[in-house]
Amino acid sequence: MPKLTDYIKYSDAQKYFSKEALWELFDGNKDELNIASECIDRHPRLNTAIRICYEKGKSRSISFGELIDNSNRFANFLKYKGLKKGDKIAIMLDPSLEFYTALFGTMKAGCVAVPLFTAFGPDGLLARIEDCQPKLLILAPEKSSLISKINLETIIGDETLLKELCNFDKEFVANTNSSDMAMYQYTSGTSRELPEAVKHRHKAIVTVMIAALYATGVRPGDKYMCPSSPAWGHGLWHGTLAPLALGVEIATYSGKFHPGRLLEALEEFETTNLSAAATHYRMMRNLGDSESRDLKLEKLSFTGEPLDTETAIWAKKQFGHDVCSIYGSTEVGVIIANYPGAKDLPARLGSLGKPLPGCKIDIQDANGVSCTVGNIGEIKLFKNGTWFPVKDLGSFDQDGYYFHHGRADDVIISAGWTMSAVEIEDVLLKHTAVEEAAVIGVPDEERGQIVKAFIITKSNEKTSLVKELQAFTRERLSLHEYPRLIEFTDTLPKTPAGKVNRKALRESTNKDNKRDT
Repeated sequence: MPKLTDYIKYSDAQKYFSKEALWELFDGNKDELNIASECIDRHPRLNTAIRICYEKGKSRSISFGELIDNSNRFANFLKYKGLKKGDKIAIMLDPSLEFYTALFGTMKAGCVAVPLFTAFGPDGLLARIEDCQPKLLILAPEKSSLISKINLETIIGDETLLKELCNFDKEFVANTNSSDMAMYQYTSGTSRELPEAVKHRHKAIVTVMIAALYATGVRPGDKYMCPSSPAWGHGLWHGTLAPLALGVEIATYSGKFHPGRLLEALEEFETTNLSAAATHYRMMRNLGDSESRDLKLEKLSFTGEPLDTETAIWAKKQFGHDVCSIYGSTEVGVIIANYPGAKDLPARLGSLGKPLPGCKIDIQDANGVSCTVGNIGEIKLFKNGTWFPVKDLGSFDQDGYYFHHGRADDVIISAGWTMSAVEIEDVLLKHTAVEEAAVIGVPDEERGQIVKAFIITKSNEKTSLVKELQAFTRERLSLHEYPRLIEFTDTLPKTPAGKVNRKALRESTNKDNKRDT
């Protein structure tokens, strides 16, 4: 029987998928499995593995051979330093040869890789170090000032490290099984929250292949790019590990993001499959510089937060394909998607898509009763014999497509009316003067809550815009469903993964209200 990578139809996914079939994509088995070996060691040495787009206009390519040799040397280096199986190695580097060397070398050695976002300050870094207790930190050169603030052996991850590694043998045989711990993955919450790592074993590389095949649509022969940071789940598992395990050439972005630089890279790398955050697509749309590009894109997907309808329509017009949704979380993985490349499952505007093979999804009300078509409830996944709440609201239509209605705590109840922050934001973003929008509910003595919108505009004219936006929203939703308060701002708080941080907006607003009383 053909492998799962040979199938591209939605109907084939339902017919041929099985968890056992996933293991046929790998050389290892449950007794002998190593993520790094599956991702790099079994592919032709001369083939390009990774292409890096740097923010200032440069790019570079890394072959599988370079990754194999450098990661083997790093594994031997860790053994030389006395690090043992299960020891945690924190890696705070942007995409680079040094980052991938440390990432794969750590897992080959049987140690546990802990990727950390390079934008963390001392508080964010210390909170995660205290949580996972690593034995070693590989630190970006530009973050060297943090060394004095932490009590941990630290190595600067630059060319000096690569030169030192040349003293170590470039041969190494990994000795791990599927149940051994491979990685700690932190979620993209704010640094003010207590960080909690999701712990992944080596068998996670098998599980994540479900999302690779059906959520990002990766297949051998693709030229795949994911500009999200590999410190987070999208950039690491879906942007790096899963496609590399299939031998697919990947591309990534290093440095401060700029949509124009991404478009240049897509053209230079002849990318055929792009998976990005929703905000990346919005930024490309606002830039207005995609028409002149000679792009080869065939499959598009997004994650992070809902993609507003105007950007979705623009992307299809500009790139010739629907941008397909990827929905899930670090805790449960990807569970619903639009199956890029599956022509028998056309993307439906605003939809999350349909459940991935093997995922049993339900929409349930506050009493745990299944909702009917069109009714909003909480999205739940059947996991380990029980219904696991994903903490998001959703609904489904008569054809089985699922729709997102925001976080459970993003619901706004005003004078008895239940409103979705996501739905109001989507309407506001259709207005030509609005570049970004975020909506929350704020306390109100008469109505319980009222809608407040935070708006970044494309122009300096704001005086007449408040009433215009209120009328614009009322006309498109309903007479009661509009922002009674509008605040113009230059920035919106975002999580490190690029999502609008409504929780931070609510906390800030509550503090301002307390000061006013």
